[in-house]
Amino acid sequence: MAKKNYPESFWHPRYWPTWTGFFFIWLAAFMPWPVKRGLGRLLGYLLWFLAKRRRHITEVNIALCFPELTSSEQKQRVKDIFIANGIGLLETATAWFRDPEYLRPSTQLKGGEHLQNALAQGKGAIIIGIHFSTLDLAGAINKLGFDIDAFYRKHSNPVFEWIMTRSRKRIYGAAIDRHDLKGALKRIKSGRAIWYSPDQDFGRKVSVFAPFFGIEAASIKMTARLAKMTGCAVVPLAVRRLKDNSYELEYFPALDNFPSGDDIADATRINRIIEGIIRQHPEQYMWMHRRFKTRPEGEKSFY
Repeated sequence: MAKKNYPESFWHPRYWPTWTGFFFIWLAAFMPWPVKRGLGRLLGYLLWFLAKRRRHITEVNIALCFPELTSSEQKQRVKDIFIANGIGLLETATAWFRDPEYLRPSTQLKGGEHLQNALAQGKGAIIIGIHFSTLDLAGAINKLGFDIDAFYRKHSNPVFEWIMTRSRKRIYGAAIDRHDLKGALKRIKSGRAIWYSPDQDFGRKVSVFAPFFGIEAASIKMTARLAKMTGCAVVPLAVRRLKDNSYELEYFPALDNFPSGDDIADATRINRIIEGIIRQHPEQYMWMHRRFKTRPEGEKSFY
C-alpha cells in the first residue's frame, strides 16, 4: 500500500471548512482574468466593510506614512488597498494552482541580469522581496526566469499549511521555515538565491529601530547578518501590477558595501529601498499588518 503524504487527521470534520474553502479557491484559479479581478474587487470591498480591525490598522498606517494626503485622500487610499489585496487573493490562487507558464503572456521580467551577475559570484544571493498583494503571484512569475528558494511562515492550520507548502514547492526550489537559519545558510552557501522579506515587525529582540516612511520602526537585523555570514549578494526586487493588468518584476543591482557593520545604518538602507519601491504603487502594499507595533521605550502604541 502506498504511503500517504498527509496525516489521517486532515479529514477530521474540524477541517472540512478549510477543504471546502480551498475547493472554491482552486476553482477561482481557473476562471478568466476579468472574472478573477472582478471577484477580487468585490472581495476587497467586503473586507474593507467587514474587517474593521484590519481597516483600523490600515488607516493608522496610511495616516502615519502619508501625512501629506488629505483626509478624503487617505480614506480613498485605504479603500484602494483593500481592493488591491482582494485581487491579490485571487492572484495567489492562480499562483498556487496554475502552471507558471500560464502567466508568461501577461508578464515581463526586467533587470534579470542583476540577479544573474550576483549568482555568478558563486556565493548565493538574498532577494529583498516586499509584502505586496502580488507576493505569491510574483513567486510564480519569477519561476519563468529563475529557480530560487523562499522563506515562509508556518500556518497554524495543518491543512492550510500542507496545501500552502505543496503549492509553494511548485514555485520555489525550497520553502524554508523562517526560523530555520541553518537551512537557509546551507542553501545560500551552496549558491542558491533566497527570497527574503524584511519589511515586517518581528519584535524588539531581533530588530533595531530605523526610519520607515519617517517613523521609527523595528527593523529586522537578519538581512545584514545573513549577508555577513555567507558573503552573498543582496538584490532588491520590485513587483508591480500595471494599469493594463499585466505584471512586471524588476531586479535592481546588488547592494554595494553591504553589510556595513552598523546594524542601524544597514536597516535604514534596506528600509529606504523598500520605501522607495512601495511609493511607486502604495495601494498594492499589505498595509493591514501592524508595521509599527513595537515602539521605542516610553512610546505609546499607534494602534
